[in-house]
Amino acid sequence: MSSPKRRLETDVMKLMMTDYNVNLVNDSMHEFVVKFHGPKNSPYENGVWKVRVEIPSAYPYKSPSIGFLNKIFHPNIDETSGSVCLDVINQTWSPMFDLLNVFESFLPQLLHYPNPTDPLNGEAAALLMREPEQFRTKVKDYIQRYATETALKEAEESEADKPDSDLSSLDSFSDDDATADMEL
Repeated sequence: MSSPKRRLETDVMKLMMTDYNVNLVNDSMHEFVVKFHGPKNSPYENGVWKVRVEIPSAYPYKSPSIGFLNKIFHPNIDETSGSVCLDVINQTWSPMFDLLNVFESFLPQLLHYPNPTDPLNGEAAALLMREPEQFRTKVKDYIQRYATETALKEAEESEADKPDSDLSSLDSFSDDDATADMEL
């Protein structure tokens, strides 16, 4: 077993042995979802988010890709894609860091101290700079709508009700197409 592979397994196992709820995608340690609670004494305190983590093959020398799956109102997080703008993950990552650093230090710091001068969400950045109280109110509104245990459960249930996208493309298949394929 190579050293980077051992390191990846060690880091994922350390994360799984904490209080974080970690769900592997397709039983792969290279992609998983972590349930992340907003840090205490921040506007995000009562929120809970699902954070997608994708680990590159060059990990720990290359940083993980981090994205919020449910909506969050934050200057440095893209509301649509969930992408995170955070130097320590995007530019200054070091093999000295591990996945626990992401969830115990980097993301809590980002939620405690947003940087409105380097925004991915211009509306959140402008509101934070001009009207901080309204910013906090909007954060709390987003938490109520998208980042509670109930909101997560409802989102999961609505996802389960959707037809599988791979199978839904078969609906457009006509009987004529199937017959033509069979004649070949």
